[in-house]
Order: sequence, then C-alpha cells, then structure tokens
Amino acid sequence: MTQNKKPLIILTGPTAVGKTRLSVELAKQVNGEIISADSMQVYRGMDIGSAKVTQEEMQGVPHHLIDELEPWEEFHVVKFQQYAKRYIEEIHARGRIPILVGGTGFYIQAVLYNIDFIEHGSDSSYRESLERLAREQEPQILHDMLRAVDPESADTIHANNVKRVIRALEFYHATGEKISEHNEKERHRESPYQFVYFVLNDERAVLYDRIDRRVDKMMEDGLLDEVQRLQKMGCTREMVSMQGLGYKELLDYLSGAYTLEEVIRVLKRDTRHFAKRQLTWFRRERDVIWLDKNRFDRNEEGLLKYMLAILHSAGIVPAQLSKSTCEKRRK
Repeated sequence: MTQNKKPLIILTGPTAVGKTRLSVELAKQVNGEIISADSMQVYRGMDIGSAKVTQEEMQGVPHHLIDELEPWEEFHVVKFQQYAKRYIEEIHARGRIPILVGGTGFYIQAVLYNIDFIEHGSDSSYRESLERLAREQEPQILHDMLRAVDPESADTIHANNVKRVIRALEFYHATGEKISEHNEKERHRESPYQFVYFVLNDERAVLYDRIDRRVDKMMEDGLLDEVQRLQKMGCTREMVSMQGLGYKELLDYLSGAYTLEEVIRVLKRDTRHFAKRQLTWFRRERDVIWLDKNRFDRNEEGLLKYMLAILHSAGIVPAQLSKSTCEKRRK
C-alpha cells in the first residue's frame, strides 16, 4: 500500500445496476463499512423513490449517510464531502475499510480527490436575480445562460437542477472562469487515499429493462403515497430533496399537470436518460475498473472473486483475508 495513504474502495455505476447487494457482499468479505454516495438516500422518509437500502438488505453491515437529514434540509456536494470525510476517518479508526457506494459521480470525485470548493464571494443580489428568473419564467432560461458561457457544464448539469446551474453561473460571474475548467483542474489532484474505483455496468437493454421494472415496483410499493405524505409535511417541488427522480414527477401529477400514466412514462424515460448521463460521467473518470456484468454471466460470486483479487493486488485487502476472518473480526 502507498506509504501513509489509507485505503478506500469505491463501487459505483448507473441506477438500478445492482450496486446495493454487491456492495453488502463486498463489505462482508473485506471487513468494510459503507458510506452512501447518493443524494436522495440521505433524507428520512424518502425510502421508495430513492431505492433506499433496507435494514434486511444491510445484513448487519454498517451504513452511513442514510436517513441523516429531514427532507426540508439542503444537501449538496460540500456537505456530502464534509460528512463522508468524517465517516472515512472514523471507519479507519475502527480498523475497517470504508466503501463509498452510490451513483452520484460528482460526490465521489469530491471525496476521492479532496476537491477544493473555493468560496468565490458571489454577491447575493446576483443569486437572487437568478432564482427569481427561474421562478417567474422557467429553469431552461438559466440553463441556456449557462450553455452560452460554459457549455461543458451545461452538458453535465440537467436544466431542472436549478441550484447547480445557479452555482455554475455564480462562479463564472464572480471569477470569469468556467466552473467546468476549475473542476477539471481539481480532478487531476492526487488522491489522498490508496483506492480502487469499481464501476458496475450491464448491457444497455438489460439495464433499461431493470429501470422500467424498478419504476413499476416502486409504484406498486406505494411511491405515490410516499410523495403525498411528503407533500402534506410541507415539501414542495422547489426543495432540493424533491428534485429526485420520482418525487418531482409525482408532484407534477398531484398538481394536475399530468396524468399518472404520463408521469410513469416520463419517469421511466428520464431515469434511462439519467443512467446514460451517469455512464458518461464515469467514462471520463481516470483510474476506474469497469465491472461488466455480462462478462461474468451476471454471477455475483465470480464478480466478487475478481474484485477481491484486484483489492489484494492493490494491497488494500490482505490476500489471506477471508469471509470467515472478516466475520470473526466484526464480532
């Protein structure tokens, strides 16, 4: 292992690819604890739409950054970075290995390379004018403004993610520099961790079918009831938490903007598009190891064996460490 660098395992990939189950099995094998790199699972009461890991699925493996905040609290990359770094230190102090699991690539990048989110001193009046423009007209206007000055950021930030669009515009307004260029320089930092970065993937047709079936299952499990309950608690479409896939679409249905059938169709379509954007992000990252499920005939045991071999060769997991050893160490 690189001298003075502590271990970190990353397991990411597009939505619905099967990260949860694989991450739990991996954690059991390597005496690990999981830190969620998901922007929605951090919220309490948002279980179905975020595909939140259940206590049963955890199988006793400690999970962090799950159910940490109320839906009306703001969560963003800087806060995630602060929480995750603290948990990584605590996990290392317990003699265990932190495993960062989730599909939010920007969050992972922020921790892996310790990205510096500099305070650029943007005046509040400019931010408020942008927020007012988004409210009075539509978010697409802000996205068009961003595309005019920073097309690279516009390609990676969805128009509906108003807060990220505004942050990018603020950065350009205050510094004259594209935030995409700033982030690109930051991501070429050397990581403070000895890490292995796995990206789980599957054939597109299989992944898209899993997404469609997941949306159907969420509806069967009561996603609409979950959104109605959140609405009664005072959650509105403008909140960060309600920007998650499934929540904003069903709020549109509840407002009478769309039929339920239309919303389900849009949700499936937008989730497929989201998975495509996730893969685009991961393909730009360096030092990643792709785990194509079809290469292993979707056999989890074979996948785990391959992952452990890589972790052994990287010096993150001792070659003699076995499942039984890990279970004894956890007791």
